[in-house]
Amino acid sequence: MLNQSQLEEVIHAAEQSTLDERLLATLRAAYPGVHFTCCMDDDVSVNAKPYAQRPGFNVYLVNSSNHCSTLTNDPDIASGVVLAEVIED
Repeated sequence: MLNQSQLEEVIHAAEQSTLDERLLATLRAAYPGVHFTCCMDDDVSVNAKPYAQRPGFNVYLVNSSNHCSTLTNDPDIASGVVLAEVIED
């Protein structure tokens, strides 16, 4: 699980980088046991509310405490982070 400070560090790292495998590897090394993934924002459920929005990407939190992973906005139960790239029309 990530605390508020760690989530801010993750978001800052994403702001300073390209959303790619290199960033994911860096985040995974820094936060063992936390799942990180990147995707396009339009791949995320239409009804999902981002935990944070930044220019160029949205941040979603994942809860995998039950066998199925679900999106959550509760960092206390989050076990992963989705960095979803937003491409403006």
